[in-house]
Amino acid sequence: MLDSALDLLRSFTNPERLIALLTTVLSGWLGYAVLIGIVFAETGLLVGFFLPGDSLLFTVGVVAGAGQLNIVLINIVLMAAAIIGDGVGFHLGRHTGPAIFNRPDSRFFKQEYLHRTQAFYDKHGGKTIIYARFVPIIRTFAPFVAGVAGMNYGRFLMFNVFGGIGWVFLLTMLGYFLGEWAPVRAHFEKVILGIIFVSVLPVLLEFWKAHRRA
Repeated sequence: MLDSALDLLRSFTNPERLIALLTTVLSGWLGYAVLIGIVFAETGLLVGFFLPGDSLLFTVGVVAGAGQLNIVLINIVLMAAAIIGDGVGFHLGRHTGPAIFNRPDSRFFKQEYLHRTQAFYDKHGGKTIIYARFVPIIRTFAPFVAGVAGMNYGRFLMFNVFGGIGWVFLLTMLGYFLGEWAPVRAHFEKVILGIIFVSVLPVLLEFWKAHRRA
């Protein structure tokens, strides 16, 4: 069961397999709905950190470039999903923060991720909401931590809108314009790994700086 779920998730980061899904079981509005659900869950639900984010958006851009998705429509709906997802995470943090911070670890929740995001937020303040869009795991927990910290909602919303629009637009358009480039298609998995590496680079740098200070 778990292997089947993981295999399905991998389909969303492979252009050929995603195209196959969108033209068969996920054709029409259902395909858009599933993509919206993944982006929303990764940004709005604390258990969504394992879902593909950056790699999914890049792959969606590649698929749109192949004519299987409307690039304008997919940008609009995924931007909305990202912004609404962060908003849900913020209000979840504001209303249930203490209980979540005291929650024990489970397969789908790690206190380590929450405390790592708290340290990131303490350092960067409100700009964390924008920075976090490009950092896996931190992206999932940042709006929640902002809610726990009592950040002004108007200020949060401004960062949320700018971050959500910039994140979705940058990665989908990269996929849209680079997807048909032969070297990218020939080494797509390596390109995806490169995107993931660039995404986690800020976290790696923070760990390195903390290690040097220690």
